[in-house]
Amino acid sequence: MSTIFTKIINGEIPSYKIAENDRFYAFLDINPLAKGHTLVIPKSEVDYIFDLDDETIAGLFVFCKKVAKGIKAVVDCKKIGITVLGLEVAHAHVHLVPINGIYEIDFSKPKLKLSVEEFQSLTKEISSRISF
Repeated sequence: MSTIFTKIINGEIPSYKIAENDRFYAFLDINPLAKGHTLVIPKSEVDYIFDLDDETIAGLFVFCKKVAKGIKAVVDCKKIGITVLGLEVAHAHVHLVPINGIYEIDFSKPKLKLSVEEFQSLTKEISSRISF
């Protein structure tokens, strides 16, 4: 059975894709902690991030670095925070969250409500700043 993330990769569920290559996929979180909050996933369906092979985990973080630079170029923030929880979806994923303080990555906080237009605009702006 495929995870929701595999269905997103396969185009079965729509997403606000900001970057993709043959091994990884990045898209805006639809329940973001901050404007520009992005999920980055390997295309291989592995539940636990530390079960990824060395080449994949290294590649994932290099991909995350490029995506984070794209987010930072668009969203006004001090840094892009990174979190790996791995409990919500049984598919390894990394949260990239624009932050200005150490307590801003708190998943118990209310999520932002962005309009479709805001998501579309962010998708276009961030994806245009990412180069591979």
